[in-house]
Amino acid sequence: MKKLFLFAVIFSSVKLLSAQSSKEVQWTYTAKKIADKVYEVHMTASINGDYHLYAQDAGGDGPIPTAFAFTKNPILLLDGKVKEVGKLVKKFDKTWNHDLKYYEKNVDFVQVVKLKANIKTDLIGKVEFMVCNDRQCLPPADVEIKVNVGS
Repeated sequence: MKKLFLFAVIFSSVKLLSAQSSKEVQWTYTAKKIADKVYEVHMTASINGDYHLYAQDAGGDGPIPTAFAFTKNPILLLDGKVKEVGKLVKKFDKTWNHDLKYYEKNVDFVQVVKLKANIKTDLIGKVEFMVCNDRQCLPPADVEIKVNVGS
């Protein structure tokens, strides 16, 4: 019984810490039509305080890079990879002992999508990310993505 209680306490603590990461980054999602049946989906991260959010290629082993996973949709095609638009910081980090790439304050992740028909649908998925500052790193967090695209 003690082991079960200890497991419950540890699990709750991890969930609370993970929730902290989500509080340090606010995500907004928008879609912009750029051509017939072609849209840019913007997944914008606003990063609080002195925290920073790692790039998709954070650099070497260590922090968890930002990663997007999208649910398959039969009427929606992903066109290329998610692009990053923002002021990329590349800096040697003595904790991880190599150069790291990250964003401070905000970054816009952009995924181009093509529709197979002129119809409304959703791009659904999740983003996994990790934030750190010069004192601590918070556990990685997952946030759901749902963006309406189409006419």
